Amino acid sequence: MDGKCVVVTGASRGLGASVARAFTEAGASVVGCARNQSELERAFEDVSNAEGIEADVRDEDHAWGLVDYAAREHGEIDVLVANAGVNHGNPGEMALPEESYETFDDTMATNLRGTFATVKETLPRMPADGRVLVPSGSVAREPTGGMGAYAVSKAAAEGLVRGFAADAEQAVGVVDPGTVATEVTGGRGRDPEEVAEMFVWAARDVASENLDGEVLDLKSWKKATR
Repeated sequence: MDGKCVVVTGASRGLGASVARAFTEAGASVVGCARNQSELERAFEDVSNAEGIEADVRDEDHAWGLVDYAAREHGEIDVLVANAGVNHGNPGEMALPEESYETFDDTMATNLRGTFATVKETLPRMPADGRVLVPSGSVAREPTGGMGAYAVSKAAAEGLVRGFAADAEQAVGVVDPGTVATEVTGGRGRDPEEVAEMFVWAARDVASENLDGEVLDLKSWKKATR
């Protein structure tokens, strides 16, 4: 991916940090964002060809600023990984009827509206063969108890992906790496380093028609690469 520019949101830790690293190892230039600049700097301190920009994707002005910076520095944005997300509570213990309005609103603001804002601002600065990747999981498609607003937000985000795929010339798809051990999952699941390469594969190797509006899961990645 030499010469390509990749923007990764939620890049200061967990899956986002691992994905950013994987893209730089593939030769891309990465611009990552998170709400905390010092955490970004720690995440990128030993990563070449990557820089971090403090931005909160819940704010469309921040999303625009991130995208504008990346496009001005690199000419255009070839890949967006809209990874920023939150989960308020312990997986399996967040019964939706007990969800507070505050928790519901913040989860949707980050995981849905933040994704919308980031993709919306990126598409005009992306070439026709660019790609947008939105991480998700089976909770978006399968009823799972105790996942609260997080599951709702992921289902909505997948609907957002399908809408953008229908209307944008760029390929917009979902990448489902299975359960990944991050703060969002309470540390349960696969090491983020184990699945980060899946995003490089989705950006570089998958035919656009197999990505656009589709869900690429762990099984399809393993079948294609092993």
